[in-house]
Amino acid sequence: MMQRPPPEDFSLKETKPHLGGGKISGDKLTSTYDLVEQMQYLYVRVVKAKELPGKDVTGSCDPYVEVKLGNYKGTTRHFEKKSNPEWNQVFAFSKDRLQASVLEVIVKDKDFVKDDFIGRVNFDLNEIPKRVPPDSPLAPQWYKLEDRRGDKAKGELMLAVWMGTQADEAFPEAWHSDAAAVSGTDGLANIRSKVYLSPKLWYLRVNVIEAQDLQPTDKGRYPEVFVKAILGNQALRTRISQSRTINPMWNEDLMFVAAEPFEEPLILSVEDRVAPNKDEVLGRCAIPLQYVDRRLDHKPMNTKWYNLEKHVVIEGEQKKKEIKFASRIHMRICLEGGYHVLDESTHYSSDLRPTAKQLWKPSIGVLELGILSAQGLMPMKTKDGRGTTDAYCVAKYGQKWVRTRTIIDSNMPKWNEQYTWEVFDPCTVVTIGVFDNCHLHGGGDKGGGGAKDSRIGKVRIRLSTLETDRVYTHSYPLLVLHPSGVKKMGEIHLAVRFTCSSLLNMMHMYSHPLLPKMHYLHPLTVSQLDNLRHQATQIVSMRLSRAEPPLRKEVVEYMLDVGSHMWSMRRSKANFFRIMGVLGGLIA
Repeated sequence: MMQRPPPEDFSLKETKPHLGGGKISGDKLTSTYDLVEQMQYLYVRVVKAKELPGKDVTGSCDPYVEVKLGNYKGTTRHFEKKSNPEWNQVFAFSKDRLQASVLEVIVKDKDFVKDDFIGRVNFDLNEIPKRVPPDSPLAPQWYKLEDRRGDKAKGELMLAVWMGTQADEAFPEAWHSDAAAVSGTDGLANIRSKVYLSPKLWYLRVNVIEAQDLQPTDKGRYPEVFVKAILGNQALRTRISQSRTINPMWNEDLMFVAAEPFEEPLILSVEDRVAPNKDEVLGRCAIPLQYVDRRLDHKPMNTKWYNLEKHVVIEGEQKKKEIKFASRIHMRICLEGGYHVLDESTHYSSDLRPTAKQLWKPSIGVLELGILSAQGLMPMKTKDGRGTTDAYCVAKYGQKWVRTRTIIDSNMPKWNEQYTWEVFDPCTVVTIGVFDNCHLHGGGDKGGGGAKDSRIGKVRIRLSTLETDRVYTHSYPLLVLHPSGVKKMGEIHLAVRFTCSSLLNMMHMYSHPLLPKMHYLHPLTVSQLDNLRHQATQIVSMRLSRAEPPLRKEVVEYMLDVGSHMWSMRRSKANFFRIMGVLGGLIA
């Protein structure tokens, strides 16, 4: 049986980190990275070289640059037969781990047997300049190469070397000494920090009214006709029409989720159930979503008749024969701009705005999040016979997802990355998840047999619980529910600030219902909502997993709570009693 940890292990701990390097003016901290602890880095930008001498038998040169600091060594890509190469690559060495007093930048010639030394430039670490944004970037300079004895060698190298922090623009694209073990460009792309955007989602309402002049093969029986509609991976169908004629009626609504840019058309087929497991297609039509009307409120849209054809060509322009006679289908199709497409569970929503931008209220403020560090993370995998964790964080609020860089092989990673979101509603939640990266060596999808990034835990912060303009620094337990009970996977250290730009707008939002008006005027059924939410999460996870580097499906699904059900009796009762408690006080 699992030992129950002491209760304080599960509690929230307030912390006092040294944020933003501590430069305080008034109440505000001056740096843009004022919610994280400053981390010092030595940056080396290798720009280009000129007049490099030929070293091998052919008299040509295949140059690359090696940047060495103690035991850490970063290398640029190499060029074939080029004496004036351009690299423009940045290297960042963490100051905590500097083990040398001299930085060596060496130009080498790639060779089959042993790479030849061309020349080098040395820097004394005590004489490297400091740069603090918003200073402009340091201009690179030409340095003459020296040989091993310190005498002048042929060729020059253009470099910029400076001390900076993680607030530097060069930080996200740099090679990091902390990740020196990661190989391949795929592996490196998988450990960098990135910002992603969810696609814009719409509800598509297809109101199937009736069909006319259908032509079933067997004229001697009453047709049993239904309509099947397909959009991407979603397929829905109407019930079989009660009017068993060649002019059937349905008047049924089918709801889909569609994402911009609209790639697939809506395909409708009218089918006749000829035998228990046999359907005969009486006609099809394809409707590209770009041309579908959009509505912002509940006013009905115009209906349209569409011709049904036996064979629909979606791709490729094929000359259509002139059809003298066609069966038709009568429908009302529209993209609904007045609903919010739910891709998160309703009690943890980070965005409640309707799809159509024209209906958005002005923003009420800004949410800033500093992802500082984690402590006591559990080993998530075994490498060379010992437990190890390569952790990164993902935070989601509204349509913007952020992913920190991966810290290699550490159970107490320090990220110190800061992100900002616009806030439109105080009754929203920001979600922060911690994951273990299983794609460090470019494997995973291709070579690693489809390895998945494992979840370490997640934290949620409700904006309505935050006082404005106050910086909250807490250590949050990462808890996961196992069959044997709740297990603590570690702690994550965060700094959060919600700045309200308009108190009036915020109070106004509190006076409105949670979801846009259309959800109450034309509510969707619970099963429709469940089905649509499932479709929305599938679309979001598919789009984000196609980004480069991908935000993987398992990560997106964990952040969006794909396994959880939307509506629970227990929760709704608890909410009801909470509301009654508030109203009871007012009535009394």
